[in-house]
Amino acid sequence: MSSLEENKALVRRFNEEVYNRGNMDVADELLAPNFVSRDTLTGEEVGREDLKREIAEQAATSSDLHFSIEEQIAEGAKVVTRSIGSGTHDLKVFEGLAPSGTRITIENIDIYRVVEGKIVEERGVSDSSPWWQRRMEQEKIERERFEQELLVARRIQQASLPREVPAIEDWQISPFYKPAREVGGDFYDFHLLSEGRLGVVVGDATGKGVPAALVMSTTCGMLQLAAQSLHSSSPGEVLSRVNEALLARIPSNMFVTCFYAILEPENGRLNYANAGHDLPYLWHAGAAQELRARGMPLGLMPGMHYEQKERVLQKDDSVLLYTDGLVEAHDPKGEMFGFPRLQALVSEHAEEERSLEEMLLEELYSFVGEGWEQEDDITLVTLRRSSSLC
Repeated sequence: MSSLEENKALVRRFNEEVYNRGNMDVADELLAPNFVSRDTLTGEEVGREDLKREIAEQAATSSDLHFSIEEQIAEGAKVVTRSIGSGTHDLKVFEGLAPSGTRITIENIDIYRVVEGKIVEERGVSDSSPWWQRRMEQEKIERERFEQELLVARRIQQASLPREVPAIEDWQISPFYKPAREVGGDFYDFHLLSEGRLGVVVGDATGKGVPAALVMSTTCGMLQLAAQSLHSSSPGEVLSRVNEALLARIPSNMFVTCFYAILEPENGRLNYANAGHDLPYLWHAGAAQELRARGMPLGLMPGMHYEQKERVLQKDDSVLLYTDGLVEAHDPKGEMFGFPRLQALVSEHAEEERSLEEMLLEELYSFVGEGWEQEDDITLVTLRRSSSLC
């Protein structure tokens, strides 16, 4: 047998024993210690041990993977080999793709260099388009599923938000809501209560997408039911009732922050309680003050008590309720909009004729700059007692 035929036979043995039978002892026998495998397209190089590992990982993905040599040409120390591998992807993840039972065919063209009965070098290129086609199809399916989930989350969230804003004499009530692309759990609501009182709530369920939207919707319904069934002027009592109900109905890794207030429009009295939510600001006499009240987020622990506070809003006083999508927005340098900036803006501009939310949004967009991608939902609700009081 000529040396050329011997080299071709050596490559055929390597293909059959190593690729098809997984015999790595033969790989050690036929591959030189300084063996190098080069991918012609990527330029990536691997040694003997790395090649053995790659072959084993590929073989572990299929129950019937088999490589057949279709053509061989030998010249000098080189053996050019065209082989076709075919198998069912039914065992393990490969190239980021989960097993699907699909049959895949891959064509390889390899140039082996054989010196003194050892393969010292392999240069090859593979047509792995079937794998990439499957990956693209899988990514398309995942994108479509993600977009569908976003659509469902938006519909749930929009259905849970109030359709109308209560019209109350001598009061201006202005809500603003802008969802991020990946919908969060922001919500606000108004409860028409007995004796002309108005319940006002702003909250945020943790998480994104459908889970957050479902928890938000559940919380909105519970707050509405608790506020109307208790006939109570106690926001703290409403939050306690909802906290107990949520504990049994939402995942243990989720919770809801919420600020709940009951307004008596006739006298301006505002009773409020807070379940771990960002502190609202009350503008009075040229300064913005935090409305503080202690309380844990809803759905975390049983038996929670929610501290209740009271303020009386005078003419021209304003209250701003908001969610963290505003204060946690970042500029191009990574700086956060932040609470101090928000409080200063409310202090400076709350008395202006233009709405408080309009001013804040202008400041926000100026802060984040062009091309800003909104990171989280932004919700604002302002209550303002008119100066037209007699």
